Amino acid sequence: MYLTRFRVNTARPGARRLLSSPQSLHAAVMVSFPAFLPTSEQAPRILWRLDRNARAEAFLYLVSPAQPDLTHLVEQAGWPVAASAPDTPGWETRGYAPLLERLAEGSSWAFRLTANPVHHIRRKEGEPTKRTAHVTPRHQKRWLLDRQERCGFRVLETPPRPDQLSDPEYTRHDLLVRDQRTLSFTKSDEGTTRSPKVTLLTVTFDGHLQVTDPQALRHTLVTGLGRGKAYGCGLMTLAAPVNAAPRG
Repeated sequence: MYLTRFRVNTARPGARRLLSSPQSLHAAVMVSFPAFLPTSEQAPRILWRLDRNARAEAFLYLVSPAQPDLTHLVEQAGWPVAASAPDTPGWETRGYAPLLERLAEGSSWAFRLTANPVHHIRRKEGEPTKRTAHVTPRHQKRWLLDRQERCGFRVLETPPRPDQLSDPEYTRHDLLVRDQRTLSFTKSDEGTTRSPKVTLLTVTFDGHLQVTDPQALRHTLVTGLGRGKAYGCGLMTLAAPVNAAPRG
């Protein structure tokens, strides 16, 4: 497995087109692997995530079983002249195995995850259930916390402030929900005259976790969490926290 980071040149028109269209960015990601056709049934799952750290700063992350070739992205949305220098292709790729092997029960990590938190509801008795997005931070947090055990981790907790002790709804989890977006676009289906409309709510989770099941967490990191993986959801990345001591 490989982890890749590509810095997007947000000043370029091609970059702006990609950043505004999850469908176009998905297509650009899928043509980055010369070993297989993007439409093949044997094509492996590629996880990707777009991090918008500031208005003029965006990074594309990929987790993939093969090394990508992002030359087309450099030409369209990167710095082609800088990338023409020796040993500077315009993106960074490194093996993912060393990090995956470091995951040990009880170890603590900072994490980031962009996800599509949804649930199923039935509006009337007898009607089929309908998939609906969680729209409040409280329910979005609960969506992730409900999945943490089977995904091999637990979100760490922080001591409550005195004014929060009496709040029955207060949760002390070290978890921030931010950057909620509603993506709406037309999905292109080859060979059909109808183009279905896709609407997807995404949020980004930042927090700290403790590993409870290393094998389950490895599976989560390489296969993703939740729905919407084709459109930039499901990729969780880890980083060593400033204070690596377990909390909570």
